[in-house]
Amino acid sequence: MTTATVLLAGNPNSGKTTLFNRLAGTRARTGNFPGVTVERRTAKLTWGERELELVDLPGTYSLSARSPEERIAVDAVVAKPDSVILVVDANALARSLYLAVQIREAEVPMVVALNMMDEARREGVAIDTGALSKRLGVPVVELVASKGIGLDALREAHGALEPPATLALDYGDAERFIAAVEPVAGGRARAIWALLSLDDDELDVPVELRAAVSEARAEADAADLDLDETIIRARYAWIDAICADVVRAGVPRRSLTDRMDDVLVHPLWGSVVFAVVMLAVFESLFSWSEPFIGWIEDAVGASQGAVWGAMGEGPLRELLVHGVIAGVGNVIVFVPQIALLFLLITFLEDSGYLARVAFVIDRVMKGVGLHGKAFVPLLSGFACAIPAVMATRTIEDRKDRLVTMLALPLMSCSARLPVYVLLTATIFAHDARIGGVISTGAAVLFAMYALSVGATLGAAAVLRRTVLKGARPTLVLELPPYRWPTPRNLLSTTWSRVRAFLVDAGTIILALTIVLWALLSYPKSDAIEAEHAAERAAVEQTLEGDARVEALAEIDAREASRMLEHSVGGRLGKAIEPALEPLGMDWRIGIGVIGAFAAREVFVSTLGIVFGVGDEVDEEDQTLREELRAATWPDGSTLLTPLSGLALMVFFVLACQCMSTIAVVRRESGSWKWPAIMFTYMSVLAYVAALVVYQVGSALGWGT
Repeated sequence: MTTATVLLAGNPNSGKTTLFNRLAGTRARTGNFPGVTVERRTAKLTWGERELELVDLPGTYSLSARSPEERIAVDAVVAKPDSVILVVDANALARSLYLAVQIREAEVPMVVALNMMDEARREGVAIDTGALSKRLGVPVVELVASKGIGLDALREAHGALEPPATLALDYGDAERFIAAVEPVAGGRARAIWALLSLDDDELDVPVELRAAVSEARAEADAADLDLDETIIRARYAWIDAICADVVRAGVPRRSLTDRMDDVLVHPLWGSVVFAVVMLAVFESLFSWSEPFIGWIEDAVGASQGAVWGAMGEGPLRELLVHGVIAGVGNVIVFVPQIALLFLLITFLEDSGYLARVAFVIDRVMKGVGLHGKAFVPLLSGFACAIPAVMATRTIEDRKDRLVTMLALPLMSCSARLPVYVLLTATIFAHDARIGGVISTGAAVLFAMYALSVGATLGAAAVLRRTVLKGARPTLVLELPPYRWPTPRNLLSTTWSRVRAFLVDAGTIILALTIVLWALLSYPKSDAIEAEHAAERAAVEQTLEGDARVEALAEIDAREASRMLEHSVGGRLGKAIEPALEPLGMDWRIGIGVIGAFAAREVFVSTLGIVFGVGDEVDEEDQTLREELRAATWPDGSTLLTPLSGLALMVFFVLACQCMSTIAVVRRESGSWKWPAIMFTYMSVLAYVAALVVYQVGSALGWGT
């Protein structure tokens, strides 16, 4: 049995995603459209005796190919699918029918799903679906997708579809130019599309077609005829005539949406509500997800302990425990934040409020070349860059999305906080105050977060003017009516995002975790192992009880430290020491920086191993702090001074020390090019900034 391809098309905010989730259920699959990074959702369905593949096209207002989303819709429709289900917002019929005209001209079998009929009736709008079906020449079905009303009628209408008659729409003076291009374009619909779209040099079309369009447009210009305006006017004249016949509007009344917008888009009160909502989102990522993250970490630790105890010594046990299980833990530990963030974002988007957020904040954001919708991902970056990068999907334009994606890892995520706390407590006295009022530690933490915000906005401005050069993003959006999101859609969309992260980015994170573990674990040294085995034997013969346990723990810590120094990672740390010395750091700090690539907070436990304290330490560990304070250079001078510690913190604010972020940017951008650019510019920025801090501070005599 052959599988028919059915496209699900519609304007943004038409309820297309809700309908897809209703039809697809748990059979939905998420990936990318071939050759591009725009998300593709598909589902295998059985309607009657027919096998269908339902393809959810990106939301678009037309097939003019002015954006990657529109280009995908054009390619999909021009490729002559078996049928199209066009989701139309019953409250905005005229606007939605513009897309219907273009699909009808392509002569693709189509069902018009007239959605949100309940809202239309509440507003006193009546639509004669029979008359509309007759005028369009295709079946029209009434729907309330959020409640599952009309789905059986949709399936029945789709099952009875036949090839539609040719749409006889007269374009007046433009007709002769359409006829001139039609033989080269391969059809009337594609000729009209080409005349409207081929001013975009990025479109990949035959040279002959581009030449024919150029010639036709030149002749039209010579005849003082605006082809775009002529074609578009003709379409809307036809649409207006249809709406005049089939729509009966009630007495206009002030809707709930209008009354709510008096507050939510108000210059003052809208900003206050916006701040409260963003605070709730921020708090959820920091606090609400913490118990789930703790449970996952405990489960991973228990699994590691169980495998370690069940297997004999050897490289396989170490690979499974420290490589595979740790790698899986590095993947799933992000799931609570990702799930919670996308649950909240989907709620805000489906309710209609996210469009208001973009409207309220856009004036501030566009000053640095960011889109209004970039604020939620940027704020989320304070918690974790992983879900924040994924949240950039709410930004439609690819360049705006990439600018946000490449700048937001500079936001100081929660994983950096243990590094700040450890270094601040190590290099500054706990009771030190500035001006006798503000504690030094609090001032340093504030400075690090302020630096991260300033660097993020500055990076966005530079990226917008260089590698992603373009005009300041213009916010063009529709403010949809407020609606209560459906739990089914919330859960379905959230799961699709989590699944995409686990399948795509998770595999990269797991692989990188294993590679990094191997670099910090191998090669082993038989000599070091034998030396410490002898020490253990001596302790077991001479000591008992707690003294023996404590002595053996010290031997284990020293052995781990020497093994780490002997590993490829340790040797690499020593190799980069000449580059780190101008920043006030030695090879031991260098190993910590390399280990932190797994996750920034790993810097603390890596230093615990390097300084012989053990890996079971955190930023509050007093022994580690004392070891760091006592650490010296070969000449006896102190390693971590307030200045060198400050330079190290600045480095961590700006450096791309997170393999998971790189993996997710690779997944979301669809190319290694963009994570490579991100890693390079952030690393250079971090190095130069730390260098300036240390060298200028030393020159001013602040080195002690």
